[in-house]
Amino acid sequence: MGTENPGRPNFTTRPATAPFAAAPQTMMSFSSSGPVVGQEPLVLDLLHLASTTSTWSTCRPTAISTSCRSSTISTTTAADTFCANGSSTSSINSAPPSVNVFQSQSDSSFPAPPPNVQASFPGFARKQSSADPQAPPVQSPFLTHQGNYAAAPPAVSSPFAAHQGGYAPPTPGAAPLGYQSRDHMQHPGSGPPLGAVQALTEDFSSLSIGSVPGTIEPGLDPKAMPRPLSGDVEPKSLAQMYPMNCHPRFLRLTTGAIPSSQSLSSRWHLPLGAVVCPLAEPPDGEEVPIVNFGSAGIIRCRRCRTYVNPYVTFTDAGRKWRCNICALLNDATRLTQGSVEFVAPTEYMVRPPMPPLYFFLIDVSISAVRSGMIEVVAQTIRSCLDELPGYPRTQIGFATFDSTIHFYNMKSSLTQPQMMVVSDLDDVFVPLPDDLLVNLSESRSVVETFLDSLPSMFQDNVNMESAFGPALKASLMLMSQLGGKLLIFQNTLPSLGVGRLKLRGDDLRVYGTDKEHPLRLPEDPFYKQMAAEFTKFQIGVDVYAFSDKYTDIASLGTLAKYTGVRETAWEAVMRIRCGKGVRFTSYHGNFMLRSTDLLALPAVDCDKAFAMQLSLEETLLTIQTVYFQVALLYTASCGERRIRVHTAAAPVVTDLGEMYRQADTGAIVTLLSRLAIEKTLSHKLEDARNSLQLRIVKALKEFRNLYAVQHRLGGKMIYPESLKFLPLYGLALCKSAPLRGGYADVSLDERCAAGHTMMTLPVKKLLKLLYPSLIRLDEYLLKAYAEADDFKSIENRLPLVAESLDSRGLYIFDDGFCYVLWFGRVLPPDIAKNLLGTDFAAELSKVTLRERDNEMSKKLMRILKKFRESDASYYQLCHLYTDKSSKIRSIEDIY
Repeated sequence: MGTENPGRPNFTTRPATAPFAAAPQTMMSFSSSGPVVGQEPLVLDLLHLASTTSTWSTCRPTAISTSCRSSTISTTTAADTFCANGSSTSSINSAPPSVNVFQSQSDSSFPAPPPNVQASFPGFARKQSSADPQAPPVQSPFLTHQGNYAAAPPAVSSPFAAHQGGYAPPTPGAAPLGYQSRDHMQHPGSGPPLGAVQALTEDFSSLSIGSVPGTIEPGLDPKAMPRPLSGDVEPKSLAQMYPMNCHPRFLRLTTGAIPSSQSLSSRWHLPLGAVVCPLAEPPDGEEVPIVNFGSAGIIRCRRCRTYVNPYVTFTDAGRKWRCNICALLNDATRLTQGSVEFVAPTEYMVRPPMPPLYFFLIDVSISAVRSGMIEVVAQTIRSCLDELPGYPRTQIGFATFDSTIHFYNMKSSLTQPQMMVVSDLDDVFVPLPDDLLVNLSESRSVVETFLDSLPSMFQDNVNMESAFGPALKASLMLMSQLGGKLLIFQNTLPSLGVGRLKLRGDDLRVYGTDKEHPLRLPEDPFYKQMAAEFTKFQIGVDVYAFSDKYTDIASLGTLAKYTGVRETAWEAVMRIRCGKGVRFTSYHGNFMLRSTDLLALPAVDCDKAFAMQLSLEETLLTIQTVYFQVALLYTASCGERRIRVHTAAAPVVTDLGEMYRQADTGAIVTLLSRLAIEKTLSHKLEDARNSLQLRIVKALKEFRNLYAVQHRLGGKMIYPESLKFLPLYGLALCKSAPLRGGYADVSLDERCAAGHTMMTLPVKKLLKLLYPSLIRLDEYLLKAYAEADDFKSIENRLPLVAESLDSRGLYIFDDGFCYVLWFGRVLPPDIAKNLLGTDFAAELSKVTLRERDNEMSKKLMRILKKFRESDASYYQLCHLYTDKSSKIRSIEDIY
């Protein structure tokens, strides 16, 4: 997942407050640093939630995934709400105009959370057992049992009055932003205007703490909490300063302002780094230009090997260019875009580009037969044959396994495939290696015949064993000449030969102890060794686990973790370079680290993202602009070797407030999620949640301290506009499947599968998983004529709160992995009948959602199709749910 650079001995040792360090026993109060007389410390507890949550999850085998893509749906309701300890101050000045102010009406401290509520996300409400301990009241920002949340207050009108204000002056002594110097290498359009200075006003928002009517507990008005109803909003300020930067879809920094010193960086508290998605889909109407230098070769810096980019400066009448990374003079060539793709000459090839190869390894044991997996797999592969890229060069092959391994000869001269069985598991060999991988276009009829007959071939199979390890070794032997993509469809825990696994995790006494985290690590090193071998031969692995029983995803997922997910580009390696004085120290995602900074990616796609942490090599940076360049060398499906290059620039600042203003919540949350998931592999889940919360609390406290002198903040939590969604996403992360609760919340396999999935998600998809979409449909379906504008109106997302649900309505809930259609308890019968047929009153598990012969049903199918087309990388399954409860406390309660 993540790795530290092993090859540089001069790395600084991580401080005690390193990413996701365990929370200390005691902490500084959340108080201002300024001389505010009489002010009591403000303690912020992000885990003091006002909601109940529960888990509803399923493993959907037909969904494309790295491993079994476990879709745990979740929402936050008043889970969006967190509370803070606050006390009234001797006096409170008028708030800035941009501040939402709610006057504090109580200075009581937070009580301990009740024992019947447990953290969960992305799931829905789960009641905690009565045996769960109750945390005693504490004065620390963190409670003893961090996973517990405060009970939701009763639904009442808010007593807090909102006021709009103005701007506050900046912190005294804040240095202006400087951009003009030789190090910056300024040219027209590459940065802000000459003499740009920091604005003399400050913009921040706040939420005040007050008592909720009917209780003595302080809290925040849930309706005042900002919610990301527009989804991920890509940062624009950096692109305005440096318009020749690559698009944020390709490269996003956690802050668009690089600290000028290590001391300033230490006050940032949030991760300093970047999220890279090198093959992201370009914005609509844009394309990454392809440049072919021909015999001249690719233009690069002779010293640091940086590719020519828009930020190099030209001298000597345009005959020379100065590298923006190391300042070396080179021979000239001009580029004007931040993203470009070079056609690579032969010196960039270890071997000629290989044709795309897809090899399918299918479990045919009795559990796979009885579950219906084989039939689903065969039908799905057959329907996708026309979609496999690389035609007419595409190669394909198949093998099946139970206690033996079965290979299939599919030469185009045959009328039907020939099966060959290998039963020696200790000395595996490949029969007829030249005839087991065939050209799809030439052997199409034989392949289709095989897929049509596969379910019936094993319908009477009663073999319960799984020789998965030997079958994996045989696949490597067969694919080693070409590389390609290995797709594994697995149902039974490996039981024979190398790589056999045993049932783990059935001892409930280890959960919540130091013996728990090894269960989330591979049991047998065989699978990591095989992953290294697959990477060596440019083979990417996808694992699809179908079983409803334990299959040890922690071990099997290692294959996908180090080799990549889904196909777009082949035989890839990636490196990211940065300017003088900074370096990337750790990388996080699914890959194999070939050297200190070279990521090996046998197969990489447009939905794979990588996160990395940045540190300063020098105590004080002397430059005023830092440049970053991502280079991905890969083979396209057409057989052409290419290098995709993304370049971006960011200013160096001396003002911590500027770092907050330029913060990117999406990139921060993405990097935090990877760090937290990795921490669960070596620590308890509670420790991972605590450390995540600690970093957010420290960051908000530091920001508060910047303005404590100018403003009597009192019992208010303040935050910059750029980070207004950070507390909510932090809560959502703590409730996500990889982090939430304990043994009873999420199964071990589901937790590991969700962790593998979240480690690869780009920013936009991760944020949608953490805060899904809720859209009302019935009003649209009842309209006689639906115009284009009407369809846009239903795309308006609703807040994930109980008030958004009307028992007379029909809603769709979408987290990017599946849809949930919610039928209100008193939804008009005509709507249900039109959509579900005459059996609409039956159990929904017996109802099939399909297009029916009426306009309303056709409208619904068009809506689902439109949503799927907007994100073609995932095939969202649709689940039905009807409200049978008489009272809904929150959205989580209905799942």
